[in-house]
Amino acid sequence: MTNDSVLIVVAHPDDDVLGCGGTAYRLAQRGVTVRLAILCGQVTARNHRPEDTALADDMRRAIEILGLEEPIVGDFPNIQMNTVPHLELVRFVEHAIVATQATRILTSHPGDLNDDHRQVSAATQAAARLGQRGAKVPPLKSLHYMEILSATDWAYRGGDAFAPDTFFEIGLDGLDAKTQALAAYRDVMRPYPHPRSPEGLAGLAAVRGAAAGLQHAEAFQTAYLDLGQVIR
Repeated sequence: MTNDSVLIVVAHPDDDVLGCGGTAYRLAQRGVTVRLAILCGQVTARNHRPEDTALADDMRRAIEILGLEEPIVGDFPNIQMNTVPHLELVRFVEHAIVATQATRILTSHPGDLNDDHRQVSAATQAAARLGQRGAKVPPLKSLHYMEILSATDWAYRGGDAFAPDTFFEIGLDGLDAKTQALAAYRDVMRPYPHPRSPEGLAGLAAVRGAAAGLQHAEAFQTAYLDLGQVIR
C-alpha cells in the first residue's frame, strides 16, 4: 500500500482522530502518505473553544502524534455548512484530491448526527468522481465512511445507519496514539461514559477488533472499492 496516497476529508479538527486516528497512525508508520483536508479549521461555534493560536497548536500537536503530513485547512463556517453552496464544498475537496493525488479517501458517514459531517460526506462523494470526469488524478481505489464518536453513533435511526464492512487493525500502539492525539485537543475529551473518553475509544476499538478477529481495530463502511486493487 506504500504507493497509495490517503486523503482524510473531515469537517472539523479532531474528526479525523475520532474516526480513523489509529488507522492513520499505522499507515503513516508504514510509509504511506496520509493527509487531512479539514473544511472548517476554526470551529467557531464549539463550546469551550480555545483561541485561534491555541487551536492551531492543538491541531499541529495531534498531527505530529499521528505522524501525518501538513493538513489542507479551509475556513467554511462551523455548523453552517448547509448555508454554503454545495459546489464550493465540492471544489475544495477536489482541490485536496489534486494536491494529494489521493488514491484512497476516508470521510464522514452521510448519516451522522452532525450536519457539517453530512455536508462534507456529500461533497466528498461528488469530488471523488473527479478522475472519471477527465481530471488528471490517479484512479480512485477506494472510498470509505468512518465512524466519528459522538456523531455517527449518536445519529437517530430512521435514515441510513453506519454499517461497518471493512476493518483495520490498529493494535494497542495505534489506540494509544489515537488517545494521545485526541487529548492534544484541549477540552474535547470527556469523562466516561461519554464516547470521547479513553474508555470509549478503547471499548469501540475492542468491539470492532473482536468483530473481525483483530487486536483492536477501526471500522469503515465501503462506498467504493476497486476490487482489482485488493485481489491481485
